[in-house]
Amino acid sequence: MKRYMKYIKPYGAAFILAPLCMLTEVFGEIMLPKLMSMIVNNGVPERNVSYILGIGAVMVVTAVFMAAGGIGGAYFSSKASICFTSDLRQDLFDKVQDFSFKNIDAYSTGSLVTRLTNDIQQVQQVTMMGLRMMFRAPGMLIGALIMAFIMNGKLALVILAVIPFLTGAIVLILKTAFPRFTVMQKKLDRLNSGIQEALTNVRVIKSFVREDFEEEKFQAMNLELKDSGLKALNIVIMTMPVMMLAMNITTLAVVWYGGNIIIAGGMQVGDLTAFTTYIVQILMSLMMLSMVFLQSSRAMASVKRINEVLDTRIDLTDEDASEKSLKVSQGKVEFRDVSFCYHEDADERVLEHISFTALPGETVGIIGATGSGKTTLVQLIPRLYDVSEGSVLVDGVDVREYSLKNLRDGVGMVLQKNVLFSGTIEENLRWGSEDASAEEICRAAESAQAHGFVTSFTDGYKMDLGQGGVNVSGGQKQRLCIARALLKKPKILILDDSTSAVDTATEARIRQCFATDLKDTTKIIIAQRIGSVEEADRILVLDEGKIIGAGSHGELMESCQAYREIYYSQRDREREEGAL
Repeated sequence: MKRYMKYIKPYGAAFILAPLCMLTEVFGEIMLPKLMSMIVNNGVPERNVSYILGIGAVMVVTAVFMAAGGIGGAYFSSKASICFTSDLRQDLFDKVQDFSFKNIDAYSTGSLVTRLTNDIQQVQQVTMMGLRMMFRAPGMLIGALIMAFIMNGKLALVILAVIPFLTGAIVLILKTAFPRFTVMQKKLDRLNSGIQEALTNVRVIKSFVREDFEEEKFQAMNLELKDSGLKALNIVIMTMPVMMLAMNITTLAVVWYGGNIIIAGGMQVGDLTAFTTYIVQILMSLMMLSMVFLQSSRAMASVKRINEVLDTRIDLTDEDASEKSLKVSQGKVEFRDVSFCYHEDADERVLEHISFTALPGETVGIIGATGSGKTTLVQLIPRLYDVSEGSVLVDGVDVREYSLKNLRDGVGMVLQKNVLFSGTIEENLRWGSEDASAEEICRAAESAQAHGFVTSFTDGYKMDLGQGGVNVSGGQKQRLCIARALLKKPKILILDDSTSAVDTATEARIRQCFATDLKDTTKIIIAQRIGSVEEADRILVLDEGKIIGAGSHGELMESCQAYREIYYSQRDREREEGAL
């Protein structure tokens, strides 16, 4: 609870006023049956119209205050719960933004989406309900019990006999509900992940004619969620009938017993009418409490999942960095006996004893089979992951000694998967530099060979790309991502197989622009085609996480058999394609 106090304090007035307003409504509900009994007992038998009108006027005023209290309680509870969960959602999102790649790997995207939406919504609903019922249900229970005992103590004992039974039933229901709600939220995670995957890859699904398969997979996940939801909600369904049964039995018992008392002359008719109303209020208050506890049970499952994210230890921070003010100035990159594995307890290393140096302005190419560790290697430079052994240095300083912002500001990276966001082309390019001028944007696009096709669009740089850049080709998307990285004017530029969808002529022009416009920038290029890195100052050949060859193209052709095999196999393939 201490964790959530910081979200409550800014809206403390609303958190206090909401239950206090509901007390006004409670007071009215307790008084109205008594006032009605006074009319029945005194005003009606004596036909005293002025007495009936007087008490009636008091009842009207009470009802007006009740309405005002109810409106106030609803308003302040809504304000408190919505503002509280809005701030909580913001902190949860900020926490996810601080996650390292390793932290993100521990959660599915669907699970994080569910926690940020559905789980937060559950907390909001129970907070709103709790504020409205915090004083209302207990106040009505206590007030109605007191009034019932004042009117007839013996008759009130009937109610006391029912309360332990209802309490036991509520406890049993809650004990059963909590684990079921936890399971339901996990099934919802899985469904959200499946939906996101299917919608993101809908073009692949259609191209392979796998709609039926995806529909069956979704149906299975949907049925699992339905079954777990029914198991959980069956508990909720049981609550109302149990309460209504107890209420009806108690009412019948009171009417029967109270009727005998009236016949014996020990009680007035108006008092029995009021007494019956108090019984309903007592049982209704218990029902309200049970619903609050039941919703709390579901919300606690959500709170647990929210706390899992908030309690996640960020394994990659710059808190202990000794050179936080230092910026990347030259772009020298050095790997010193670097080894890496994704999990601390993993036996197999992804990278093993990697050592090399890339001097400022040099171009270093990296070649290797799929799974050889190329992408992992370059991700260590901007500290997307931390080394397991050894060290990575930029400008002679261990990357762990930089602030993450300054280090990553100095590194431009085009990831293997080209990602564009909803918005215009210009807005996407400005991710590289928010304050870039129109001239700088055009120059970066020209260097990436993107300016030509962008200006061919009707809206040019103002064209809306849609989610993920769905209305541009793969090659165009790659060139836009390169332009975005160039706008950063980085000292180190990393291209992770980011020209694979570009034709060789366009790729050659991009390399030529790099040679002239980025002559002082260190360029590290991962490629599948040797032609993409053939002119590099140095080429590294990776195999199973180890460097098995290093040197220029000519040197590797003489000294590295694996490189020669790749070169000749690609050349033969190009000849075959040319012959076709």
